Amino acid sequence: MTFAEIAASLPPTAVTSCRGLPFPLLGSGKVREIFDLGDALLLVATDRLSAFDVILPDGIPGKGILLTQLSLWWFEQTQSILENHLLADQAGEFRRRGITDRDLQLRSMIVRKLKPLPIECVVRGYLVGSGWSSYQKSGQVCGHRLPAGLRQADRLPQALFTPTTKAPKGEHDMPIDDAQGIATIGQGLYDQVKATSLALYQLGHDRAAKAGMILADTKFEFGTDAGGKLVLIDEVLTPDSSRYWPAESYAPDQSPPSYDKQFVRDYLLSVKWNQQPPAPTLPTDVIMRTRDKYLAALRNLMK
Repeated sequence: MTFAEIAASLPPTAVTSCRGLPFPLLGSGKVREIFDLGDALLLVATDRLSAFDVILPDGIPGKGILLTQLSLWWFEQTQSILENHLLADQAGEFRRRGITDRDLQLRSMIVRKLKPLPIECVVRGYLVGSGWSSYQKSGQVCGHRLPAGLRQADRLPQALFTPTTKAPKGEHDMPIDDAQGIATIGQGLYDQVKATSLALYQLGHDRAAKAGMILADTKFEFGTDAGGKLVLIDEVLTPDSSRYWPAESYAPDQSPPSYDKQFVRDYLLSVKWNQQPPAPTLPTDVIMRTRDKYLAALRNLMK
């Protein structure tokens, strides 16, 4: 699909639940709902939005479509690095399974059943967020000692692989070092995951640069098939799993504006929310400005 076709397909109101589908529900995350199709899984990206690990009462209309379509685009770009979990003929799979609703198709992926790895694979190319906070305190980021004198948002001397645990819903992921990662999934698989994550980040960073954006950091998820083969799963290089900055306004010594839900975080901080459920409702302008950011990232990458 073209960007114009995707933009024209966005609904006027947010779709925050897909519980009425005639398939068994296997799980529900902050954004996605997972259904059992027997020989495959149906991943549906809702328009739900979370901040500070809490799902907000308001969604962003069409966000799930934007995330899904951008993931599909990136899965195609990254095939040369690693196989992904998509079944080959998505349109044919929808027809075969009686999934005819266009909105549902646009926010869905039909994927293989795989065993997810119990770690999340984070790659950081710039010193920002929790990495910047850690560096200020210790001169390190997730156990990596960095040169003195770096500024907020500086590009790192080399991209860092900083994996985390996968925390249960409502809890925070915790950073782990190489030794802990190896103990969790084994030396060989860990080495492969690390090398692949860094290669995927570099591809994403280079492609974003051509689109006038900086890919500051990102998170990947992987699974294995019955034979132990590594496969890229979930979403990939979206504004929900990645931090993109506009290159034209990038400057160190500050936290640059990003193509994600920063408007939402800023609003929630301004109203002194305690970051515990229930979350406050969002003003319409915050919702629409956030959607505009997701749209801008998609437009820049696909043009």
